[in-house]
Order: sequence, then structure tokens, then C-alpha cells
Amino acid sequence: MKWEQLLSLKRQGDTFKRLRKEQDDTRLGFEVDYDRIIFSAAFRSLQDKTQVIPLSKTDFVHTRLTHSLEVSVVGRSIGRLVGKKIIEKYPYLQEIHGFQMNDFGAIVAAASLAHDIGNPPFGHSGEKAIGEYFSNGNGQKYKADLSNKEWQDLIDFEGNANGFSVLTSSRPGNEGGLRISYATLGAYMKYPKESLPKKPTQDIADKKYGFFQSDVSFFKEVASELGMIANKTGNDVGFERHPLAYLVEAADDICYTIIDFEDGMNLGLVSEDYALEYLIKLVKDSIDTNKYNTLTTKEDRISYLRALAIGSLINDAVKVFIENEELILEGKFPYALTDKSKYKAQMDDIIKLSVKNIYQSREVIEKELTGYQIINILLDKFTTAFNNDFDGKASNFDKLVMQLLPEKFKVDKENLYDRLLHICHFISLLTDGNAFILYNTITASKS
Repeated sequence: MKWEQLLSLKRQGDTFKRLRKEQDDTRLGFEVDYDRIIFSAAFRSLQDKTQVIPLSKTDFVHTRLTHSLEVSVVGRSIGRLVGKKIIEKYPYLQEIHGFQMNDFGAIVAAASLAHDIGNPPFGHSGEKAIGEYFSNGNGQKYKADLSNKEWQDLIDFEGNANGFSVLTSSRPGNEGGLRISYATLGAYMKYPKESLPKKPTQDIADKKYGFFQSDVSFFKEVASELGMIANKTGNDVGFERHPLAYLVEAADDICYTIIDFEDGMNLGLVSEDYALEYLIKLVKDSIDTNKYNTLTTKEDRISYLRALAIGSLINDAVKVFIENEELILEGKFPYALTDKSKYKAQMDDIIKLSVKNIYQSREVIEKELTGYQIINILLDKFTTAFNNDFDGKASNFDKLVMQLLPEKFKVDKENLYDRLLHICHFISLLTDGNAFILYNTITASKS
């Protein structure tokens, strides 16, 4: 892969070449990506989507929106630091093509901002609830009428693939979705493959999948424009990662490892003594003991350690990337950057403690149970109504349910897979609160 191709400014539907050296630096194309994402309805809805701890049970904790903003800040820093090294190593990128180190930061920041934009309500349990509706629930009846890959898209519903649809799918009057640059789309795509074959290798890029069958054609266009390396044969579609996807993943890994841990400390789910024991291993080379000892509140002490820990992990991720940059360009680096971090053991220890004390806390379990029930009912009622309406067999109840569907989702879908995926897409874009309200409306619950 070649950097000048990987940094493509092309957008869906372009009929002309976008050259970096002709860009207006006061409104760079990659920064336009960031603006379009942050002003989108799908991004705004993240303010009422759970990160880990349910919003109604606590004081301030992170939502998907605050998490995404923090990941974008970390991603920008990693991208700029990497960009500086890349421009120094390949000066022609600047001298001939006009690329700057901040371009790398802008791309990674935009892709990081969007990294959770396709996630359903109620955290990762939302993805599982959608999948299990089809694999174990009433949705099983549709299997015989779908191809293997279409069925796998549904039973293994994936927020990353859904996010690619959010960013790129057209609807009447809105061709090309948000029309994000291909460079940012490539950086967004942590898992550039179809849902099948499932986990064909131990390569980090094969861990999950990144696009639905409905989006295969456009993703192939993006990958071709970027010069990404195909790694599947026959009728299967998959590619080696865009190099900047490693940086987006690292930013996310850093934030959820440290900041979820911080939430747990602030909520009393992790004791401060434990926090000190675990975080000090990450910051021992940079901590100012005198300054730390002047901090009188737990919140300030935790905040100081968190900032130092993130700084240590950022610098380490940059180091690992630059050391392996040539292998990454050749598609021969099958790891996450944090897998090769000198702090891997410390990060693993923090995650293990978070799983025990935070992710398996009663508040989180209650949220996940609620989410399963709500999503199961909503999927069942809306898929039934949508399909019955298409077949001309809608009951009065189905017609009432269809009236609850927002106007932009009242579109014709000719085949079953597209109809089912359309309703999954609708459900996935609901906030936690709106999903709960819709559930109460349909079930006539007053709670």
C-alpha cells in the first residue's frame, strides 16, 4: 500500500480528482469529515446511549458520545505524532502531494469520532440482542429465504458494519450518506471483511466483520481507490487493514481501558487503593510525586493519573506503529498495536479488574437484561409489520406500528434481506431512552 493513495480525499459520487495541494487549508477535506459526523443525527443520538454504566442509575458517567469525543481527541494526537514521523520518512508526500502531519491527525480523529456511530442502544448487549432475535427468537423463520452471508449479517449483527452503512448509505435526497472521504472510511474500517467466513484467521482484522452484504459493492470501490490489499479468494471479500485503522483501534483501546476504569473508581466500584496499584505501573516514569501529593480529592488524583496513563499509552502506540510501519503497508502485521505494547500486561490487568467490578456489576446486568427484552419486542413487532405491509397482509395492529416508524424509514424494500436489515438499522439508531419509550408504547406499559 502507498501513503499517497491511502490518503485519498475522494468522496462518494465524485466526478473529479481531489488533490491535497489544491485544498483550502482553512477547511481541509478531512476536517469536513469531522464536521459532517459531529453534526449528524446519528452522532447526536450517542448522547443517550450507554457506554457501560446505565445513565439513570448514577451521577456523571461516560455516554457513547463523550466516549467517542475522547477517542477522537486521543486519535488526533496519535495521528499527528505518526504523521510527523511519516512525513519525515517520506518527504515527497509533502513536497509533491502537499500532505501535512496534521492530515493524519484529522483523518484518525474523524474516523475515531465515528467508531461507535452504528452501535445499537444498551451497549454491546444491543448487538447481541439483535443477533439472538434471529438466531434463537422469532426471527429464525426467515433463515430459509436468505443466503448464508445475509443470514450471518443478521445473527451476528455488528455495530462496525452498521456504522459503515450510517456513514455511506443513500436515501432519497441524501445520496451517498454523509459523503465522507475514502481515507476516513478506510481508517474507520477496523474489520474490512464480510460476515463470512467467520474468523478465518487469527489476524486482528478478521476478528469481526465491517460491512453488510448490502454494502459490499461500495466498500470494494473504497478499498480499490485506497489501494488496500485483498486477502480473500473466490466469492469472499476481504482486505488487509488501512494503516490508520490501527491508530483508531489504539485510541479506542486506550480510552475504554483507562476511562471505563476511571468511571468505576468514581462510582466506588473500584477502590482508590486498587486504582493506584494498577495505574502507577503505567505512569511510574512520568509521575510528579510532589504534585500528586498536593492533590487533596480522589477525583483530582484519579484525573491526574488518568491523564498520565493516556499519555504513556499514546507514545507507546506511536512507537509500535512506526517500528512496524513497513510491515503494516505490506499487510503483514496481524496484531492490534496494544498487543505489542510494553504496557500490555498492565492493560490486561486493568481490563480484568474492570470486567469483574464494572462490566459484571448489578447495574450493568440490569441494563443488559432490560435491553434484551426491549430490542426483542421492538424487532419482532416492526419486522412483522414491515413485512406484512409489503405483502399486503397488514393487520390493524401492524398498521398502527407502521405509523410509529419515522418518515425517513418509510421506504420500499423489495427483498426480504433488505427489509430485515432496514428494521435492524432503525432499531440500532434509537437511543436508550427512545427505545424504552417505544417499547412502552407498543406494549401499553405505563412504567
